[in-house]
Amino acid sequence: QVQLVESGGGLVQPGGSLRLTCAASRRFFSRYTMGWYRQAPGQQRELVAGITTSGSTNYDDSVKGRFTISRDKAKNTVYLQMNSLKPEDTAVYYCNIIPNSPWGQGTQVTVSS
Repeated sequence: QVQLVESGGGLVQPGGSLRLTCAASRRFFSRYTMGWYRQAPGQQRELVAGITTSGSTNYDDSVKGRFTISRDKAKNTVYLQMNSLKPEDTAVYYCNIIPNSPWGQGTQVTVSS
């Protein structure tokens, strides 16, 4: 029933930046913690950042100090600002509520020189 639509991925050089956007129902943004996940080929999907309804955030150690998750109530969106990108950040990035709903298609991030 709920569609999760990710956008903003692309090709960037090491050290560059991207901002990912997730759009979903405001009902879910107001009720649940929201997370950004990523999955590389042959690897498990992993949580990289989360934000609660009150604005509290947490990050995987691999992205601390480089990524920032935020919410915009007026636009029903969640963002992931990614700075100082590394090749190991290459993956398909997904957003979802926590606990999880059905997954969207994700957005591909490729970091390469």
